Amino acid sequence: MGTGFDKDRLTRFCEVVEGHVASGLYHGGVFRVARGGEPALDVAIGYEDAERTRPLRTDSVFSIFSMTKAFINVLVLRAVERGLFGLTTKMVELVPEFAGPPRDRSTILHFLTHTTGMPGVWEPRPGQPWDRLDETVAAVCETIHGTSEPGTRCDYSPLANHALLAEALRRTDPEGRTIHRILHEDLFAPLGMVDTQLGVPARLKDRHVVPDMRGTVPIKALSRENDEDQGLFVAESNESTWAGGSSTSADMARLAEMLRGEGTLDGARILSPRTVRTARRVWTGELPNELYKAVALRAGYPPPPANIGLGFNVRGPQIVNHQLGTLTSAETFGNYGAGSMVFWVDPELDVTFVGMTAGLLSQAANIERFERLADVVVGATL
Repeated sequence: MGTGFDKDRLTRFCEVVEGHVASGLYHGGVFRVARGGEPALDVAIGYEDAERTRPLRTDSVFSIFSMTKAFINVLVLRAVERGLFGLTTKMVELVPEFAGPPRDRSTILHFLTHTTGMPGVWEPRPGQPWDRLDETVAAVCETIHGTSEPGTRCDYSPLANHALLAEALRRTDPEGRTIHRILHEDLFAPLGMVDTQLGVPARLKDRHVVPDMRGTVPIKALSRENDEDQGLFVAESNESTWAGGSSTSADMARLAEMLRGEGTLDGARILSPRTVRTARRVWTGELPNELYKAVALRAGYPPPPANIGLGFNVRGPQIVNHQLGTLTSAETFGNYGAGSMVFWVDPELDVTFVGMTAGLLSQAANIERFERLADVVVGATL
């Protein structure tokens, strides 16, 4: 095992996951842990499916749901560094059809922190496929209107924010590239994320873990490529910049290591150190995240602060129910995907974590699961 961890205590991490799988909590998972950039754990435990017919592999390809938003977060910050727009730029200046008060007063900062004043709408038009960015942006502009002054309320945006942020990237791109090219050329290729893209291309199909929603996702995610209710997650390509990504634990670990390195990895500079440090600070104050406020109330614990940085979830100084753990440092930051996966970086402990699981959990159960796994990892540090 890697430097900086107690070997027996990291073994305990595997035992906890094995217990989860044996109990049927979820089908299995792939996990990577590193400290100081040195790998300490790279394991696949359990299966892709409830029937236990397909064992997971360390190179399994997962549909990563909202963890896709991390890619857009990074590229938006990069665009700010390049002067294409600013954190204080109003979205309506970049996407003029996003007009109408009070939403037209929301800035890039409001979009990154989920404080635009728009409600957290899961689908702007029920039954509309999610695979075209232009159509999604048009639907958001036409149907999702502001209900509060930007900056006064934190409503996690499942779709609208990262569709519009991606559109801002596309419209300000000096070369007029597609969002696929922007993602590949400015992020995936420089970081060596060879198995990551929007969609599941044919070359990755045999390693792809088809998501088992287990009744936890009440809406459809449609694609023009097929007739399945969750067809977006098996289609070869999409432009769903909020939920349509696919990746491996190795690739997501490279993204996490770039952030741990404060913007650089293996000679590729994506962001400046100052930007990463700014991004991992809490910018939502004491505002609760309305989505997780409802989760907390239903689960019977006090609603925690939203603790959102510039696009990233931040652990924050409080001891609360949190996917990023309770023993991690206050500036631990990362992103998660619907009831199944998370990555985080603890800058104080110099630790990165990637967890990708099969068999979606409810929101409250998922928070509890990853909180405890994070604390086991921290408990193994020396």
